[in-house]
Amino acid sequence: MSRIGKAPISIPQGVTITIKDNIITVKGKLGELTQVVKDVAVKQEDGKLIVESLSNTKQGNAFHGLYRALLHNMVVGVSEGFTKELELVGVGYRATNQGQKLDLALGFSHNILMELPQEIKLETINEKGKNPIIKLTSHDRQLLGQVAAKIRSFRKPEPYKGKGVKFVGEELRRKAGKSA
Repeated sequence: MSRIGKAPISIPQGVTITIKDNIITVKGKLGELTQVVKDVAVKQEDGKLIVESLSNTKQGNAFHGLYRALLHNMVVGVSEGFTKELELVGVGYRATNQGQKLDLALGFSHNILMELPQEIKLETINEKGKNPIIKLTSHDRQLLGQVAAKIRSFRKPEPYKGKGVKFVGEELRRKAGKSA
C-alpha cells in the first residue's frame, strides 16, 4: 500500500468534485480540471476524497499514490493556484511580455519568442540593479511545471558563473575555475 495514497484529501469550501465512471472533474474559483483514473476507486465522503487501490500489485500500488497526488494537486490548484518564478542571471539577459507572448534575450543572436497557454498567467518583473524575474501562475500544476522547465531549457545555469535561467531559490552546484 502507498503511504501517500492512504491519506484522504480534504475538500475546501467552494470546490465541487464530480466522479463519473473513471473521470474525475474538479471545479473551483480558479478553473476546472479533469483526470482519468485506472486501477483505483475514488469515493467522496463527508468533505473528503478517498482513493483506494483495486489491485495489490506493484503497479497498482504505484497508481494508488500517483492518482492521490494528482487529485490533491487538482484540488489545491482550483482553490489556491500554483506559482513558479524563474530568474535570469547574466549580463544583458532580459525578459518582456505582451499578453501571453514571452520575449527572452538570453545572449543568442536572436531573441526567443514563446507563446504561453491561456491557462498560465505571465508576469515579468524588471527592477534596476536586480535580475529579471519571470512569474508564472496557474491552477494546473503539471502544465505550469512543463512550461517552466521549457523556459529554463533555453539557457540552463552553467556551473562556473551561474549564468542562465534558474528557479528562484534553486541551489546550484558551483565548480572552481582554473587553478593558476
